[in-house]
Amino acid sequence: MSKRNSKAEKTAARERLRQERERQAKRAKIKRQVIVACSVVGVLAIAGGISYAVVQGNQPSQWEEAADAKVVAPAHTSGKNGTTVLIGESKSDNTVHLYEDPRCPACASFEQTVGDTVNKGMEDGDYKLSFTIGTFLDKSLSGEGSKNALSALGAALNVSTDAFLDYKTALYSAKYHPEESKDEFAKDSYLIKVADTVDALKNNKKFQDAVEKGTYDAWAMKMSKTFDTAKDVEATPTIKINDKKIENPSSVAAWEAALKDAGVTK
Repeated sequence: MSKRNSKAEKTAARERLRQERERQAKRAKIKRQVIVACSVVGVLAIAGGISYAVVQGNQPSQWEEAADAKVVAPAHTSGKNGTTVLIGESKSDNTVHLYEDPRCPACASFEQTVGDTVNKGMEDGDYKLSFTIGTFLDKSLSGEGSKNALSALGAALNVSTDAFLDYKTALYSAKYHPEESKDEFAKDSYLIKVADTVDALKNNKKFQDAVEKGTYDAWAMKMSKTFDTAKDVEATPTIKINDKKIENPSSVAAWEAALKDAGVTK
């Protein structure tokens, strides 16, 4: 009796052990399937993330898009894409042509030193003022402040030529012109802050909308391209009087001497 019961118990024990092993094997199989599935999902997620990053990386930037966009030229411009900016009503054939970059510290120095005198000569009818503005410093220093400031200058020019000149003076002023390493002009809020110091632009909603919406971004890119292809322009500021490049004047006296040498008289 006892012997028979012991054999039965052993058989039952072996059966329980077999069943338990099967259960464990089944659980292990399921666990492996889950791990594989998660790994596949992870790989797909990574691949998807990489693909998304690649696609995003290949997307054109705002300014690349602007370069190919339809140009909205500001008022008071002429020529192809409105890249000719000629200001003044002089009856003479004299023209002072300024080649500048908004982030250029030497341009700021020129503006602070003789800017008012240059503008007054135009107002007095001694010559017309022509402007070609570039954005090469964005590439040299990294950033987009020159392009953004040029677009804002387009918005100011659309208001009036006086607004353009006054705004350019404000951007180049000792108070608001940033160091080369600081890309303050990339901020619309900063450009609007400076504009609020100009009577014609202060709280000017149309001007502010144009800055924030980038209305003149495409125009700025075309103007910049015109600068890049300008003859005998290798640095900023470059100043030409009647198409002849002069040495940058460091004082009002030097400016007046340059005008006299070029045959521009009052």
